[in-house]
Amino acid sequence: MSPAQEIARRRTFAIISHPDAGKTTLTEKFLLYGNALHLAGSVTARKNQRATASDWMELEKQRGISISSTVLQFDYAGCAVNLLDTPGHKDFSEDTYRVLTAVDAALMVIDAGKGVQAQTRKLFEVCRRRGVPIFTFMNKCDRPTLNPIDLLDELENVLGLQASPLIWPLGNGPSFRGVFDRRSQQVHLFERVPGGKYQAPVNVTSLEDRAVRTRLDDYTYGEVTEQLAMLDGAGHPFDLAAVQAGRQTPVFFGSAVNNFGIQLLLDGFLQNSVPPAPRRSVPAQGPQAKAETAEATVIPVEHGKFSGFIFKIQANMDPKHRDRIAFLRVCSGRFTRDMTVIHQRTGKTVRLSSSHKLFGQERETVDEAWPGDVIGLVGHSEFGIGDTLTEDKAIRYDEIPRFPPEVFTYITNPNSGDAKKYRAGLEQLLQEGVVQSFSAKNAPPGATLLAAVGPLQFEVVQYRLQAEYNAESRLTPTPWSLLRWLELPPGVKAYDFSTTIVASGVSFGADKFDHPVVLFPNEWTMGYFTEKNPELKLHELPIEQTV
Repeated sequence: MSPAQEIARRRTFAIISHPDAGKTTLTEKFLLYGNALHLAGSVTARKNQRATASDWMELEKQRGISISSTVLQFDYAGCAVNLLDTPGHKDFSEDTYRVLTAVDAALMVIDAGKGVQAQTRKLFEVCRRRGVPIFTFMNKCDRPTLNPIDLLDELENVLGLQASPLIWPLGNGPSFRGVFDRRSQQVHLFERVPGGKYQAPVNVTSLEDRAVRTRLDDYTYGEVTEQLAMLDGAGHPFDLAAVQAGRQTPVFFGSAVNNFGIQLLLDGFLQNSVPPAPRRSVPAQGPQAKAETAEATVIPVEHGKFSGFIFKIQANMDPKHRDRIAFLRVCSGRFTRDMTVIHQRTGKTVRLSSSHKLFGQERETVDEAWPGDVIGLVGHSEFGIGDTLTEDKAIRYDEIPRFPPEVFTYITNPNSGDAKKYRAGLEQLLQEGVVQSFSAKNAPPGATLLAAVGPLQFEVVQYRLQAEYNAESRLTPTPWSLLRWLELPPGVKAYDFSTTIVASGVSFGADKFDHPVVLFPNEWTMGYFTEKNPELKLHELPIEQTV
């Protein structure tokens, strides 16, 4: 197979949703239909059943939620699929946002009984800003749902996204009997299978078939035919160019837990999704930078030199080995195991000898990869989130967004005997980007100030310190709810903060790069600071250093 053919068959996408919309269940069913799993697990599995393949961390299994983004890879219908399952909980949105930088499309899962919810809206906005095509799956049609027409209206009114339904539900809740494929004009009737464990049997027929009339009551049949006539007359026709430009979303209906409509969704998604897209390279920085790379350029996927960026780091996925995996999205060229590349941030040359294809917690050695693929690089403690690895010194990607933290706590080690393990564990978790760390003026002795988007991230830090490093930790609340980076007056490198006028509770500190920050208890204290110290400018995001 030629390089162009290999690249064209790649499909890299993330599944996004509000918590409990059925995202991880859908991930599991995709694997089932892709023959990557023979038996689908359930997040709410009994003890004698298996847990989901994507939720591998013990804390995820205990809580029944996704905490860490996971990469799952499989072949289906000639496509090489890279599927990224992301946390839906808002407290882990940083990890999800990073993952969305590595994908070419997104599948938005919506609970058909609840419609568009808050976290779905936030994640959708991230996709919109990046121009990522979005496909929509209305899940849980086997339960009472909102009117399907109202769900389409909500997509257009709340998200501003033109909706074009390709698959339409036949009934809802207890009367849900299958779906109608508007493209082929065929009805797919489904049989329930025990626990949704195996692929649901499908009976394909037409809407006028006698078998359809006997399965649907008169009210449901009349409602469905009326809705379909309305869509044919006033609905948006499917426009592939608009979908791939992010202006229109194809809509599918079904039930992930019962395997209703999953194969139609998977086939439709892979058929109409986009292959790997070119990435934008920003002016290179660091020791290996060339003087002539002053402007941003677009790097085509067919570029002869390998390049990619690291969007996630995860340690201790295999509890038997204290290893560390850097997840890399291949952007151009061809990756081969044992190749030598430039680590753009440090300028050092590194050999990529331990490379893996991933399947949740499981892994296998991979000898080559193409643009669109996500590979795991084991070891390499020098790699950080956002780093570029490349054969071309001129390429540098700047894909990873940064977010202002919203919650803060001090973490300390109450057991001095665990000091070494505690330090090693905390350092690793900070490298992974699970939370951010800052130094704060007048901090308690031995305490590290942690900051995050949501408080559950602190729980994960404590849990992993104990589970993976056998190190105790203690959290101490802080009075702050806002952090801003401080821009000093031009030409000033050291500033005497003793002359600064601040309200009670305000404190100064620095991030890991020694950029000054200010911590505020509330919006009023921040407004007071801005009013009284006009020469000092506050920024929600860090001011990047120029090299």
